[in-house]
Amino acid sequence: MPKSLVEMCAEIVTAQASHTRLSPEEIAESLTKVFQTLKEIKQQDEGLELEELSAKDPQASIQRNHVVCLECGKAFKLLSNRHLALHGLTPREYKQKHGIRMTQALSARTLSARRRKMAKELGMGKQLAAWRAERKQQAG
Repeated sequence: MPKSLVEMCAEIVTAQASHTRLSPEEIAESLTKVFQTLKEIKQQDEGLELEELSAKDPQASIQRNHVVCLECGKAFKLLSNRHLALHGLTPREYKQKHGIRMTQALSARTLSARRRKMAKELGMGKQLAAWRAERKQQAG
């Protein structure tokens, strides 16, 4: 399991303190500076991962347990219309911008599978087919 930023920070400052005599104020200042630096590095790394992800294959942003928004880099179970509106996009515009198939759901694969299973159990496909057939008879 990866270490947290706090754990890494503590290890670095402990190593520094074991080689150099530091006052309590210097230790506190060192902890703050090291933590900020680690935090910035992590944010830059996440930003690069997002750029690499969107540059390689936007479909890869749709993963098993979450969907990564290619606009802001945050992970969600579902990219809602409301979230995309915060970026000034509709789902259709988002898909066009990032080259995602129009038929692709903007939800985690597990969520899509759960919805598909529920729809089959409720017989929604049969109901839709019956409705379409009825509508076709009325029109023609």
